[in-house]
Amino acid sequence: MRKKWEAWSQAGQDSFALVMAARKGIPAATAFEVAEAFQLQASELEAIYELSTKTLRTYSQEKKNLNASSSEKTLKIISLYTLGTEVFGDAAAFLRWLGKPAYGLDNEVPLRLLETSGGIDLVEEELTRIAYGDLA
Repeated sequence: MRKKWEAWSQAGQDSFALVMAARKGIPAATAFEVAEAFQLQASELEAIYELSTKTLRTYSQEKKNLNASSSEKTLKIISLYTLGTEVFGDAAAFLRWLGKPAYGLDNEVPLRLLETSGGIDLVEEELTRIAYGDLA
């Protein structure tokens, strides 16, 4: 994970810092870094950002930033990645969990919940419960 992800992960944990960073915008290229880290298929990336991969690629090549909403999702997802790897001990274990139905999320697949900001929050809450041993 890159150094900028560490700073963005911290911003994702502080609501005010998150909003301020999202308003500035996150480079569109970061969407592809998220896709790589989460091993996302193109369709999953498109569902999260509500943009085609072609559009994201164009934005990235033109060094454009994502809009505030997409930037907020990105920051929250980066923070989620950091938390998930801490809770599960490594990225591979976290990604396996992310792709399977989770009891605490009404048997929803956590990865599918990343399409909305509220869904990201639900996954984060579930990770926090797991971290504290509350598996029920």
